[in-house]
Amino acid sequence: MLRKAQIADVKDIQKLLTHFASRGDMLSRSLSELYEAIRDFYVWEENGVVLGAAALHIMWEDLAEIRSVAVSEDAGRKGIGTMLVQACIDEARQLGLKRVFCLTYKPDFFGKFGMRIVDKSELPHKVWTDCIKCVKFPDCDEIAMILDL
Repeated sequence: MLRKAQIADVKDIQKLLTHFASRGDMLSRSLSELYEAIRDFYVWEENGVVLGAAALHIMWEDLAEIRSVAVSEDAGRKGIGTMLVQACIDEARQLGLKRVFCLTYKPDFFGKFGMRIVDKSELPHKVWTDCIKCVKFPDCDEIAMILDL
């Protein structure tokens, strides 16, 4: 079941993100960061277990980032990630945003939504505030992608 995240989901979301962050696939998020951003998140839950999460983080009046997309490896290939990202895109449209972007190692996945690869320099500097926390900073090897809504 797809739904907006609740406070009780924070620890489960963090476990998902930490698993992929430990492999270098995404940034880890502290509990404090997740509690502050809980309204950004959607989760996929089955039988009381959070199997996936994704967030729509508003950056500016016309721009948001789709971030922290993670699906339990046990639940992979069921379309959960697709539903989570689509929920973020739908919300961005409802809010009147003009563009959403992501930084990813999976351009084929995000390309399915019509996102296109762009040079990172096309994104505003505000986008890079989280990058300082990354062990790969300043040598980011993620791919920037954007979708015009």
